[in-house]
Amino acid sequence: MRPPLSALAALAAVAALVTGCGAGDDWSRPHPRPTAVGALGAGFVDAARRPRPEATTTPRPGSWNGVHPPADYRVVLLTSGHDRPTRTLVTAVRSWARAEHVSLRTITASGPSDLVPSATRALAMRPDLVISAGNDLIDPLAMVTPNHLAQQFLVVGAELAEPTANVTAVDWSGASFRGEGLGMSSTYDAGSFTDRRCSAAVRAGVAAVLHDLTGIVLWLDRS
Repeated sequence: MRPPLSALAALAAVAALVTGCGAGDDWSRPHPRPTAVGALGAGFVDAARRPRPEATTTPRPGSWNGVHPPADYRVVLLTSGHDRPTRTLVTAVRSWARAEHVSLRTITASGPSDLVPSATRALAMRPDLVISAGNDLIDPLAMVTPNHLAQQFLVVGAELAEPTANVTAVDWSGASFRGEGLGMSSTYDAGSFTDRRCSAAVRAGVAAVLHDLTGIVLWLDRS
């Protein structure tokens, strides 16, 4: 005996809640290595001299606007903290993901003891990119990222003191937190985390990663 249509609809709804994604957003299957849609504009980096890992470069404002992620780009937003800068960064990532039709999932650390486990959960999802928002995650990422060089990370509004080639950061004078051992920058300014700058940081950072300009720091003081 076939179940009634109402029962089938209820089962489908439960399945959707469990998976958290639609049929076109199945992370259980591998997909091709993502490539950029569009090209970097003039002045993003010096075309004759690619920045080396750990280098800091100042891209021309808007030189990243022509770059978009491919279809079904898989991103985990890893976040911790409820301060205004972190909330603004989270909003910027989510707005970017909606505009670009990115497959986005969010992992929020529940407290200090969950910082490293939350990064481990993000790795287990095998995304194309992990985007980190929140200063509390910097020290845990410094521990985790060197052991997972195949996974790309993007840190926005902060940076790792000694990043490996798989960690790209976007920073500016009012941000630049580099871990508890170094303390907060003397120029730190929570007010510098504006909607516009955070949005630019996300787009510029993703554009760099998609063009294999990784392990560097993008400095956005002019944005």
